[in-house]
Amino acid sequence: MRIGIDIGGTFTDFVLFDEDAGRFTTFKVLSTPANPAQAVLQGMTGADTGRRPAIIHGSTVATNALLERSGAATAFVTTAGFGDILTIGRQSRSDIYDFMADRPEPLIHRLHCFEINERVDHHGQILHPLALQEIEALAGRLQAEGLQSIAVSLLFSFMNPAHEARIAEGLRKAGFSVSVSSEILPEFREYERASTTAINAYVSPIMDRYLADLERELPTDDFRVMQSNGGSISAAQARVQAVRSILSGPAGGVVGALHVARTAGFEQVITFDMGGTSTDVSLSAGGLVGVTSEAEIGGLPIRIPVIDIHTVGSGGGSIAYADPGGALRVGPQSAGADPGPVCYDRGGSQPTVTDADLALGRLAPDHFLGGAMRLDVEAPRRVLTELGQMLSLQAHPGLDLAQTTALGIVAVANAHMARALRVISVERGFDPADFVLLSFGGSGGLHCTELARSLGMRKVLIPPGASTLSAYGMLTADVVKDYVQTVMLPESAAASDLEEPLSELAQRGRRDIQAEGFSDELIRLNPMVDVRYVGQSYELTIPFCDELAAAFHQAHRRIYGHSEPSAPVEFVNVRMQAVGAVSPPPLPIGETGDADPSAALLEHRPVVLGGTDQLQGTMTEVPFYDGEALRPGQRFKGPAVVVQKDTTIFLGPNDQSAVDSYFNLIVEIG
Repeated sequence: MRIGIDIGGTFTDFVLFDEDAGRFTTFKVLSTPANPAQAVLQGMTGADTGRRPAIIHGSTVATNALLERSGAATAFVTTAGFGDILTIGRQSRSDIYDFMADRPEPLIHRLHCFEINERVDHHGQILHPLALQEIEALAGRLQAEGLQSIAVSLLFSFMNPAHEARIAEGLRKAGFSVSVSSEILPEFREYERASTTAINAYVSPIMDRYLADLERELPTDDFRVMQSNGGSISAAQARVQAVRSILSGPAGGVVGALHVARTAGFEQVITFDMGGTSTDVSLSAGGLVGVTSEAEIGGLPIRIPVIDIHTVGSGGGSIAYADPGGALRVGPQSAGADPGPVCYDRGGSQPTVTDADLALGRLAPDHFLGGAMRLDVEAPRRVLTELGQMLSLQAHPGLDLAQTTALGIVAVANAHMARALRVISVERGFDPADFVLLSFGGSGGLHCTELARSLGMRKVLIPPGASTLSAYGMLTADVVKDYVQTVMLPESAAASDLEEPLSELAQRGRRDIQAEGFSDELIRLNPMVDVRYVGQSYELTIPFCDELAAAFHQAHRRIYGHSEPSAPVEFVNVRMQAVGAVSPPPLPIGETGDADPSAALLEHRPVVLGGTDQLQGTMTEVPFYDGEALRPGQRFKGPAVVVQKDTTIFLGPNDQSAVDSYFNLIVEIG
């Protein structure tokens, strides 16, 4: 038995795969933000199989600790003279036209940044040796301050980690949790390296306690945690390197989506994950997941490889309100799981996107979560009407004020999400029309066809179990470990100058993956090099090949619209991705049959359809289909609504849909 668990802002999702029977089971429980482990343990009670399963978990614990600034009492230790690294940061501004812009507060206060007398030069030569009494004195100061976790990032430790190793050994003996940059990120750029190490030190004790509690309670000997790079690591490693799981939930969704897409025959995919709190989008060109080392969380840089995911605060639980100027706003505040949207009848009093979808008739209140949770219809109408009055809206012909307001909420939310889709496509040099939009998440099906239409996309793919796809993706994720080493070599360097450090990283990667129980034939090594033009401040990561410079010029032109083949380039970092291949659970497959979907027809209900400007609407009787009853080969035309156990799909007028052999709904956008 293999179990994937994904904690979301509103629901915690479970996907169980019984390898003996070849059968999937999926279900949801409401998340418990005050204690995320409570929802996990509650769900595992319902998943009692009498066996000790293999569990892969995507957690928001580290993310929340960072965003809420609720991590451990942390100190920062660096080379003498550089104690202001975290405070100074970079000169770049997030909004260059905002004269009143404030930078995020440093994660660690300057009073808790300590300097130690040591110095290594940029070649790794020791200029000022580290004295033992320095470490002893430092430990005393840290204990006196009541600090628990220590981030150590010395100036040139990526060239020679000896001093960091000695400091870590001494502080660990003194009882501190210690994160050192040479173990987390042995890469140049002192601020980004220090920031990543500081974040790890800040969140790891929180993650350590959380995972220790789960390991104690869960009936498993095989417990793994999803990483931000799309692979998994052991819970033991996640407890000390929690920074690697900051974006674990969204990463699981991307991995699962790409597996579904490849199985269905699509390689050019934009993933669209709309949950209860936020929307995550990512792009995969040629079946390869996009990975970046330039992520930011809460305004703080994290340089470890993460799947290139763009997130906006627009989900089913996003709250709609009138701003001080009287304009309609949606999000980023969310009603979350507690109290949740007004229609959940759990004390919510502010209208959300889900309430708007319900008021438009696009949600069936008696079929929500397979009928396990009936939605309140009248309360959302009251709060939507009140919001419409605050906005001074006039009801459109044939609609009441609640429905008119709901159309506006959906239009604003869709605009937010369309902007996010453009960021990861148009701004990366890709035309959305060349891609299939793969929609998942609990709320994605209600908005995906309108978003595809607005971006000129021709096809949408919605898999069965779309709202639990992130948890499914965790079951398909390989074991992945990333390694990096700064080299700073000119284009004229010999091939052996790159091959030697890559070979060392490959040996480490192979050894570490073998230690995870993988045989050689299941291990894959992906060498890469960070390349830039001489004088540039940032690099592009290029797969290692014989024509590395030419590949860099080509990638630079695709991304930025220009390149300069005559300009010299330099090789900055070598990277190695070590992969232990996991056999993904096979997707259910059925025989293609008759095209008539009438056997799955539930009923006809009135639904408000948006007009060309999304603010005019008409009430139309629309067929509602039972998604679980749809079979391969069946076809139908929009407008229509497909009701599944854990999500709902809205098809606009003239959209053509068909069920493929894997029970995916393939929608041709009208």
